[in-house]
Order: sequence, then structure tokens, then C-alpha cells
Amino acid sequence: MPEWIENLDSRVTVTIIRLGLTLAVALLVRLVVFPLLVRLSRRSETLLDDVIVEKLRGPSILSVVLAGAAWSLLWIQEGAVRFAAIGVLKTLGIFIWAAVLATIGTMLLKAASRRDGESGVVQTKTLPLMIMIWKILAYGAAFYFLLSAWHIDVTTWLASAGVVGIAVGFAAKDTLANLFAGVFILADAPFKIGDYIVIDNVTRGEVTDIGLRSSRLLTRDDVEVTVPNAIIGNAKIINETGGPDDKMRIRIPVSVAYGSDIDQVRDLLLGCCPDIPHLIMDPEPRIRFRLLGASGLEFELMAWVEEPVFRGRVIDALTERVYKTLLAENVEIPFPKQDVYVRGMPGAAD
Repeated sequence: MPEWIENLDSRVTVTIIRLGLTLAVALLVRLVVFPLLVRLSRRSETLLDDVIVEKLRGPSILSVVLAGAAWSLLWIQEGAVRFAAIGVLKTLGIFIWAAVLATIGTMLLKAASRRDGESGVVQTKTLPLMIMIWKILAYGAAFYFLLSAWHIDVTTWLASAGVVGIAVGFAAKDTLANLFAGVFILADAPFKIGDYIVIDNVTRGEVTDIGLRSSRLLTRDDVEVTVPNAIIGNAKIINETGGPDDKMRIRIPVSVAYGSDIDQVRDLLLGCCPDIPHLIMDPEPRIRFRLLGASGLEFELMAWVEEPVFRGRVIDALTERVYKTLLAENVEIPFPKQDVYVRGMPGAAD
């Protein structure tokens, strides 16, 4: 029998033995290891570890098969065939585990956001950002190992990526500024969706969306305003619903004539507050005597509104009631006026 046939028979025998051992290890993992892990995971109170064990079952068994296949091909002499065959097996393993890590990491981040609520690092509003960062890291690492598996020089790629990154940074500096500002807005959370905010004392509305490039507000005129995040990051933001609850205080300036009874004015103003829709009496309204003005006594009526969305209609109803009450009680509301004295008409007789 020729020597090459004997060598071929020995290689086939070794390959069969190695494949058999691989299948045995895969069955051991399938029938022993993972059932044991499932029983251990069921002892915990959470279902998250059960789901993670289930997600790892298929990729683990498949990885054993791929490793055994690569081990079985080691008899092939060094060359293009062996390099290509093992490279394909490594590529499949890298893709499998990149997807597994991205999925499990997303599950863990979602679980962390539900557990920590608004006080943890991973919050509901920052969850999409954290998931995106995790996936970029997972697939970025997979790309690095993929290049290494095919013996591609990573240094050259990194140098090229650095040059391209600088060029792109200069070309898209405004977009990048909005992107980084969006990241800081999501992380710092000066406002959230549903809040009423005022930007630089100019734009006021309800936050309907917080994106990585821009944020959207719905004004009281039902007009949607899109504001780039870079502008928001450098602006003065007043969050009207950012306190411990949703209520906000309104202020109604009231001026009465000199000589008015201060105690009567206080009682009249406080009597205007009950039974106005969306105006709450706890905390109770207050009256402040602010100033001895140029034309009258300056008071301020301060009351609380259920939510910022009702501010305009409450101010309208309360101002109307104050005016009618003062008018009915003959309390004079001063206004600027001038008296003109004419000493004499031109050309009149002395």
C-alpha cells in the first residue's frame, strides 16, 4: 500500500476521533452542564439569570462544535486551505458571541434601569444611550478580533481611522457638538419628557422628545419647536415641573390707590382664590405687600396651580375675579394720569 494512502488513513482516523470527542463534549455540555446551571438559576428570586442561561445554551454548544472542527483540521499542512478553513470557523465564533454579548448586555441594562429607577446610573431616559454604547463596544471588539483572526495588521487600520476621524470631526463639528450635548443632556437629565421648560426666557413648551441631535418642545400654541442640543446645552433652562411635584406658583400683581384699607385689600384678594378650576388651596394662597409705588400700593397675590399647563387659564380667571371684586367693593385701582394747568392762553387779554 502506498505511503500517502497510509498517511491519509491515519489522518482520517485522527479526524474521526477528534470529531467524536467534540460531539461527546457537546453532548456533555447539553445534557449535564446546562441542566445543572438551570437548576441553580431557578433557586434565585429573579428570572433574569434563567433567561441568560437559556441564551448561552445554543452558542456554547455551537462554540464547542466549532472548536472541535478547527481541532480536527489541524492535520492539514500550513497553507491557504488550512488558513481559510480555520479563519471561517473563527469568524463564525466571533459573530455568534458578539450577538450573544450584545443581547445579554441589553438585558442587563434594562434590568438595571428597572431596579435603580431615577436614582441609578442606568435610568429609563438614558437606557437607549447606554444600550447603543454597549453594542458599539461589543461589535467593535468583534471587529478587532475578526481582523486578528485573518492576520490583518490592526495598527494600519487604527492609524487610518484616526486620520479619517480628524477629517470627519472638522467637517461635522456642529453635528458632533449636538451629539455630545445630547449625551450630556441624557446623562445629566436637566429635564425629561413631559416636563414644561423655558429656554432662555423665550421658548416655553412641553418636552415631547429628547434625541441625540435635538430635542422637541410643543408650545401652548400647538406648535412643535425643534431645538439643537448644542443650543440647549449653553442656554438657561427653567424647568417648571422639576420640583418635588408638578404644582407651580403663579403671581398676580395688584395695585390699589393710596388711602385704601390694607387689611380689607388682603381679605378681598384671598377671597378671590376659592373655586377657581385647577387652583389648589394647599399650600394656601398668600398676599404680600411689596412696595409703596409711584401711583399706588403694590400687592402681590401668590397661589398654586395643579400643573404648569394650567398656568395661563388660572392667571386669566384669577385676574378677572380680582378686578371684578375690587370694582364691586369700590377699591380704586390707580392708573397713570397727569393734570395740566394752563396759566394763560397766547394772545389773551392781560
